[in-house]
Amino acid sequence: MKAAAETRAILSALGAQYPGADTELVFENPFQLLVATILSAQTTDRRVNEVTPLLFRRWPDAHALARAPLDEVEHVVQPTGFFRQKARAIVAMADALCERHGGEVPGEMPRLVELPGVGRKTANVVLGHAFRVPGLAVDRHVLRVSNRIGIAESDDPEEVERQITSAIPPDMWTRASDTLILHGRRVCKPRPLCDRCAVRPECDFYRSIASPARPGRPPRTGRASRDSSPAARRRATKVPARTRRRTR
Repeated sequence: MKAAAETRAILSALGAQYPGADTELVFENPFQLLVATILSAQTTDRRVNEVTPLLFRRWPDAHALARAPLDEVEHVVQPTGFFRQKARAIVAMADALCERHGGEVPGEMPRLVELPGVGRKTANVVLGHAFRVPGLAVDRHVLRVSNRIGIAESDDPEEVERQITSAIPPDMWTRASDTLILHGRRVCKPRPLCDRCAVRPECDFYRSIASPARPGRPPRTGRASRDSSPAARRRATKVPARTRRRTR
């Protein structure tokens, strides 16, 4: 894993590639962002943004959503996928907000993660964008990109959060998360577009797939580039059992 100074330099370079990095969820208040972030699991922010205007017109606050008929909420959020689970989650979350916090979204991590359907990633999104409290949200894009580049080395989101936040000052946390997410969506995809990457020379993944004899060769985009997590790299280095038997 890279040193803290290298991590800061890499994130600064990526920040220059995405100067307007921010959440792509549309919201007007902490409650709307909290609901939208829960709905964003396993779907795109664009799809969530298509659903939330109707959702918030019908149930504009926690008190209204807590009393909403579950089947009607399911119908509205259906386009986001996993709609039954998501409908139950946001209604239960709204009910807990009313019961514990008078319908207001708390601005502290411990109280946020006590709410149904709210984990550290969701809490960090809300803290960073609705309350301007430093928070580094780690989603699948941040996991993939940070492990590929080498600024983190873990499959566990909380450990990746710890590794990155220990290397950069708090005032960089939210922006760093937004930048890594955008990079994962636009360039460092499961099949990466390495020729468009601002930090390709510093990227451990690119170095591992570029031929030493031909450093300018573009990266492969086959199976090896689809999953470059530490666990996947360990699996890739194992010798198949059948091969091991032949070599004895």
